[in-house]
Amino acid sequence: MSADPATEAARRRTFAIISHPDAGKTTLTETLLLAGGAIHLAGAVAARGQARRTKSDWMKIERERGISVSSSVMMFEHDGMVFNLLDTPGHEDFSEDTYRTLTAADSAIMVLDAAKGIEPQTLKLFEVCRLRDIPITTFINKMDREAQDPFALLDEIHSKLAMDTAPMYWPAASGQRFAGMLDLTTDEFVPFKRLEAGEQGFASQERQKRGSADFLEGVSDDVRVELAETAELARDGLPKFDLQAFREGHLTPVYFGSALRRFGVLELLAGIGAHAPAPAAQKAIAKGVDTDIEPGDDRVTGFVFKIQANMDPKHRDRVGFFRVVSGRFKRGMTLKSAIGKSLNVHNPLMFMAQEREIADEAFPGDVIGIPSHGGLRVGDSLSENGDVSFKGIPNFAPEILKRVRVRDPLKQKHLRKALESLGEEGVTQVFRPVTGGDLVVGAVGQLQFEVLDERMKAEYGLEVMFETSPYQAARWISADSRADLDAFMEKSKMQMAEDVDGSPVFLGKSDWEIGYVLDKNPNIRFATRKERT
Repeated sequence: MSADPATEAARRRTFAIISHPDAGKTTLTETLLLAGGAIHLAGAVAARGQARRTKSDWMKIERERGISVSSSVMMFEHDGMVFNLLDTPGHEDFSEDTYRTLTAADSAIMVLDAAKGIEPQTLKLFEVCRLRDIPITTFINKMDREAQDPFALLDEIHSKLAMDTAPMYWPAASGQRFAGMLDLTTDEFVPFKRLEAGEQGFASQERQKRGSADFLEGVSDDVRVELAETAELARDGLPKFDLQAFREGHLTPVYFGSALRRFGVLELLAGIGAHAPAPAAQKAIAKGVDTDIEPGDDRVTGFVFKIQANMDPKHRDRVGFFRVVSGRFKRGMTLKSAIGKSLNVHNPLMFMAQEREIADEAFPGDVIGIPSHGGLRVGDSLSENGDVSFKGIPNFAPEILKRVRVRDPLKQKHLRKALESLGEEGVTQVFRPVTGGDLVVGAVGQLQFEVLDERMKAEYGLEVMFETSPYQAARWISADSRADLDAFMEKSKMQMAEDVDGSPVFLGKSDWEIGYVLDKNPNIRFATRKERT
């Protein structure tokens, strides 16, 4: 393997997958891993009542509900390229975790159910994606079931997401009539073979060239006529793929297939390899000056975008997910944070879902796990000299606030420690009222509280109760004058709290009260997001 960071970066594609729950994201993830040889046995996604554990879902609540609520990282090689796949939560309640994961991704795959199109949660996750301004490739899944008209699906993407759609293939019918798809670039037909239960391998067969004896062999006459008409309309009436428009986020290339039947996935992977961007320069501050850090720079730099505790209960571990931005990382290196803290990385991890192995080296675009015992936080920048700081990863103001108590009063200290640990991971946000009293927990959605409850029991042995909080809104506060800030905090101390970083937070009883207090205190800034650099 070449040790040149620029060369290695050029053959890497680091991408995230976003979707509505049940659109087939976990199945697609598993099939991509199968294509890369990272796993050797494809398993059907949870038959009802069985909740089969897939490779990327490791948390108990994920296995029971058949949904992903945490982000996993998986690395695999295919066709001479290295892919880092970031599997994001599929539920909108975890959009903040999705946002943090997208800071480490160079592009994203949006998975849509062919029968349902864009669902409300897809839209919200897409907006999270748009905040990062990263290129999006669309995979329309479940074509082997009855689907909407493909023109209607593409029109919905165009109208709801304000992006041009450029189909790379065109489907031959759907459901029981689904016969395959036509490559609109090469004019070759890829026939669909319906894999039986337990059958391994991929459904794609040899491509059939137009004009050859086997072109559209076995395709019924009605599907042939339909494909000829619709493919011609697609070619003439829909935008052609444009690499620059894709990279700038104005156009999405569209692929069709069935992740469960392992059809269309190899074509999708080839498209990611050919068109998705390799790791690019990242904006940073170095020695107090704004700069761009290029992947080919010799010095190792990167940032922590996620902290995960207890991925392996046997280890009771705490791992920081570190995206390498530049240089050639080697096991045993000492990295320094922007605030001067040194970290000797003896046992860096490479992930294959819940599997892990020691990483001897890593290059720009790769994500490695750095074991730590509380020394790392989300948003930390690490480099060899400690003089680089990447743009911070923000926290967003929570939409639901609740008080939390532990059933056994003797375990109050354990509760505080567990909540702060999970707060540092970003599972929820934790606020400590300055006047004492119960801790206040903030979340985007109700499901986050259920995950918190589950992890409290499983990992910390704590039975907790969530109670209605008198507060409905939280805002980070700041001011140009320290005196103004101190005066406001003293005047409002019954509603003041601190987050896990010790930053001051005002807890409002309603959004109206937040507006009222803001009007009365023009010298104080109220923020709905906070970046930690």
